Amino acid sequence: MSELHIKTNPKVASVYHNYSDFVREKITHLRNLIIETAEEIEEITSIEETLKWGEPSFLTKKGSTIRIDWKKSKPDQYGMYFQCTSKLVTTFRVIYKDTFQFEGNRAIIFPIQEDIPKKELQNCIRAALTYHTVKHLPTLGI
Repeated sequence: MSELHIKTNPKVASVYHNYSDFVREKITHLRNLIIETAEEIEEITSIEETLKWGEPSFLTKKGSTIRIDWKKSKPDQYGMYFQCTSKLVTTFRVIYKDTFQFEGNRAIIFPIQEDIPKKELQNCIRAALTYHTVKHLPTLGI
């Protein structure tokens, strides 16, 4: 397995820094899951961590952007956001309708006090990170 190269925009750190300790722990957990999942995918050799709409975002060459954030307007939840024009969230909603909460066709929403089902979320992350190679598959390879 080749080593994953992570290219991080220095401005991302300030976004993580501005979260409360509790929220930072939750968002950092999502970040770590994204990176851990990318490391497990042989075709991915690099991932870019940057800001899109002021939110930490992750991009790969053959994937669709994943964003993570917590919003002051909805303090009891945080989310993982996907490109709304993709088939990602509509597919996740079919496969994981009893596992996750969703927001439209753009996000998986996590209640702030609950644990995240790791394996299921990693399947979603894997589909997003490899989206352009799996989008023709009925369930995106999940």
